[in-house]
Amino acid sequence: MQLQMRDLDAAIALWPQLAGSSVRLLNHSENHTFRLDLPGGDAYTLRVHRPDYQSRANIESELAWLTALRRETGLPIPEPVAGRDGSLLQHFAPPAGPIRHAVLFRFIPGREPDMGGDLTGLFGVLGDYAARLHLHAIGWPRPAGFERQAWNAATILDRDGLWGDWRIAPGVSCDIAAVLDAVCAALRQRLDEYGTGPERYGLIHADMRLGNLLVDGDTVSLIDFDDCGFCWFAYDFAAAISFHETHPAVPALRRAWLAGYRAVRPLHAEDIAAMESMVMLRRMALLAWIGSHAETGLAQRHAAGFAEGTAALGALYLRGGLWG
Repeated sequence: MQLQMRDLDAAIALWPQLAGSSVRLLNHSENHTFRLDLPGGDAYTLRVHRPDYQSRANIESELAWLTALRRETGLPIPEPVAGRDGSLLQHFAPPAGPIRHAVLFRFIPGREPDMGGDLTGLFGVLGDYAARLHLHAIGWPRPAGFERQAWNAATILDRDGLWGDWRIAPGVSCDIAAVLDAVCAALRQRLDEYGTGPERYGLIHADMRLGNLLVDGDTVSLIDFDDCGFCWFAYDFAAAISFHETHPAVPALRRAWLAGYRAVRPLHAEDIAAMESMVMLRRMALLAWIGSHAETGLAQRHAAGFAEGTAALGALYLRGGLWG
């Protein structure tokens, strides 16, 4: 359901510092994200959650990890702002529709990078960030009641997947479905063989795509931890190339990401080999997402030809490799 600006009055009242702010929509993807500007120059980002996606416990767990990361790593990530009652997670009732969860962050300046330029340096930074996140997640004692979703073969490939059913996504013909059924079978087998040992599987960002990066000079900020959850660590590379898995620059970006990652945390040959399965798994997740989020601009930009591209990528995966 599309929120209107007038629906936000009750949300804005939850943070006293927002009085008198001007509001504009920045993004509507999984959630609605708004920018709020104050006359004195301060700016904030308000995230209003989709009512049927993350539970209260899930969001509170995301914010617990985000707060710990800010305190313990120095990574350039969002800073949540407590509301009038001291809580980071707030709730409001718009004039129509269900009660919504909302979180306020200090605004982070920057621009979203795109695939039009040389991104090898950026992917080196992303590898570094991913390794630091993973090291923190491995050593962090999660608080009681911590609850985040798992991104695995079942929650992505099954008909009741977290992002929907890829089988009913736009463009999935009988021929394409046959290829992708074989891909799913191969993915399940290879991921089961790879396993979920603590050195390769744990809490990750899970959505480090270009749309969740802000570049401001030499600073690269990583935003939107809304999809963080339990998955294979190598999946964070797959998420970084979301919607661009077939781009010719991917092999070079992969090398840069690996160099950045391995400068912080070691990877074994099995982990590197598993990256192909992670890319294929993520591509299947995105195909399902496009089908279940057809109303969003992001899905509309990528829908044409995405199923065909996924099948072509899947054929390479089945033949033995995405990168030769």
